[in-house]
Order: sequence, then C-alpha cells, then structure tokens
Amino acid sequence: MARVIHYYAHPGHRFSHANRAMTRAAAKIEGITQVDLYAEYPRHNINIDREQTRLLDHEVIVFQFPLFWYSAPSLVKEWIDLVLEHGFAYGAGGDKLAGKVLMLAVTAAGPDDAYTPNGYQHHSLRTFLTPFEQTAWLSKMRFAAPYVLYGALKSDPTRHAEGFARLLHGLRDDHYDLDRAVAAEIVTHDTLPLTQKA
Repeated sequence: MARVIHYYAHPGHRFSHANRAMTRAAAKIEGITQVDLYAEYPRHNINIDREQTRLLDHEVIVFQFPLFWYSAPSLVKEWIDLVLEHGFAYGAGGDKLAGKVLMLAVTAAGPDDAYTPNGYQHHSLRTFLTPFEQTAWLSKMRFAAPYVLYGALKSDPTRHAEGFARLLHGLRDDHYDLDRAVAAEIVTHDTLPLTQKA
C-alpha cells in the first residue's frame, strides 16, 4: 500500500458543489491523510516543518483545487513557495521528494472544448498547469496526469466524485497505473488508468 496525502484548497468551499462532493467522497477512504489547507491555515501562516514532515511521510501527494485564473488558489502557491524550499525539494541536498508522485485534481468552469487552440481559452488545461509539472520535475517527483472535471459549475458531480474515490483507492492500493498516468494528458472518471491488482 502507498501512503497518500490529499491536500484540498478551496477558499469558497461552502459555495462549491463539485469540490465538496469530491472531498466528501475522499473523507470516507481509510488510510489516506486528508488536509484542508484553508481550514488549517486561514491566515496563510503555514507551518513549514509540519508540512515537510507530512511530505516525507507520504509517497503520493494529491492536490485538489478549482482552477482560479488559470492556476491554483493563492494558498497553494504560498504553500509551494514556503514548503518546497531550497535544500529540501531542490538545490544542494534538496532531494527529499525524489521518487514521490505529484498529482492534481482540478475542476474547471469552462467546457472541455474551451481548452483547445481554437477554444476561448486558446490553450489546453495541461498547458496552464505547466508550473506544477515543472515543480514536480525540479523536485525529482513524477507528475501524474491531472484528474479533471470540465464544466464544473453546471455538471452533476456525482460520477466525478465517485471516480475521485476510485482514483484515491487505486493510488493507496497500488492499482493505479502510474506509467499510463504519467504519459496521459489528463484523466477523467471515464479514463482512470486502474489496473487489476487486488
């Protein structure tokens, strides 16, 4: 079994339906560490030592958030800036995260065809998430394809939340095909790269 930590970041949690459904589904899974960043750090006073210890204690790091202005909510950026410091995540002696897996679970308000060269966003969603992929690479982590829900404001989140639970189960129980996930652009509840391992 893999040790999985699930970080959730949504400053408007009480107004969300998709992310709330996902966190409810995730909370039912035993053996996964759950961290609500906005509940834990409402004033952004991040405990760097605690967060670095959490990372050292887990093999798979999953960040769940809604897409805000083509990136993550501000607390995620603050967390990355402070926690993934030189000598820990990168630079001289900064190999503490080597071999771990970083994955994002992202909801986007726009439909999937908006995130194409001819769509109104002009780029793929994966392009907007490039800084996270590069962060993983610099920290010697593997970056698995993001788990994505498009049209999140208008869709019924039930299947997506159920898929997120299957994804977390798969990561925890080592039956999530990371090679396929690393090679994929994105994954959805219909395209989860699960294996048949028990």
